[in-house]
Amino acid sequence: MMIQRLLFFTMISLLAATESRAQDPRWSQFYANPLQMNPAQIGLFEGRFRAVANYRELYTAILADRPFRTMSASFDMRHQVLRYDYLGWGLAVEHDQVGDARFNRVKANGGLSYLKRIGGSNRYRSDEQFLIAGAQVGIGQRGFDWEQLWFSQQFDLATATVDFEAASGENTDRSRSNLYLDFNAGLMYYALFGEHSSLYAGAALHHINQPNISIIDEDEDQLHWKWVGQLGGELPLGNQGLSLLPAAAVILQNTSMSLSTGANVRYSNREWRELAIRLGAWGHLANQLDSGIALDALVFTFVLELERFQLGLSYDITTSTLTAANNARGAFEFSLIYIHPSKERVRTRCPRF
Repeated sequence: MMIQRLLFFTMISLLAATESRAQDPRWSQFYANPLQMNPAQIGLFEGRFRAVANYRELYTAILADRPFRTMSASFDMRHQVLRYDYLGWGLAVEHDQVGDARFNRVKANGGLSYLKRIGGSNRYRSDEQFLIAGAQVGIGQRGFDWEQLWFSQQFDLATATVDFEAASGENTDRSRSNLYLDFNAGLMYYALFGEHSSLYAGAALHHINQPNISIIDEDEDQLHWKWVGQLGGELPLGNQGLSLLPAAAVILQNTSMSLSTGANVRYSNREWRELAIRLGAWGHLANQLDSGIALDALVFTFVLELERFQLGLSYDITTSTLTAANNARGAFEFSLIYIHPSKERVRTRCPRF
């Protein structure tokens, strides 16, 4: 029990209140991290295959050279099975590390999805509707570095210093959890109304089996269900190559609630050909201990679309009481998406995210 209390105190001291209550990392550019959000987004793109990389660095102003660092990567393909239906498969990995104890989480999963056309005109394709179901199975593990921690028996009262060479009095043989299985499933519906007009809605349940992630032997620490809801689309803004991409994502896990909502404005024209730019502003709300739901951060984004690539940059400005400690400096996030074109005619279009 002493180890549990010490680890709990260490993590609470290192983590901000809103982040420590969530058991999974959060992405500001959730729309650019499809396989981590919803298994139903496997294969949801127009092309042969897709590769995605994401990086997030949080609270450098507080944790100096050991902030939250989260990285993810995914690869997925889709295969036409009927005239308008597709089967998708994908692989995804995610890793994050934080703090003096170097607490880290790693997971990898593989998944399948099936995209089914449920409505639309075969001839004009002006109004089409699709439904996608997806599922993932994977493994995960959590751990930390004992050598970066100290315990009460190592504290010398006479000199008020820590003797790292002294015995800690704790069983430090184990620093990682057992490998655990993890299951996710999701659904997504989307409708296309024109070149720059679409609507999508999705829901996913992660950690269906609620695996035991405890690092301590003979202890039970369940990874709670994570519910993810998504809503968004694209709206044309006149005939000047402008469109609006509003979206919202809500994540519920145990007692933690996270809501990100906002929009990117996209601009392109015929002279630019494959080039487009997006600028956006987003708000992140979370339940903050005893203060209820409040605005946690403002997020500003820049996205560049260039032929097969999409590069996204964003910065979180802290708006909670944590600004007293970090001077409003929050998180930097980077995303890169590559979509390889298909040699065959794309019969099933997908929405922009």
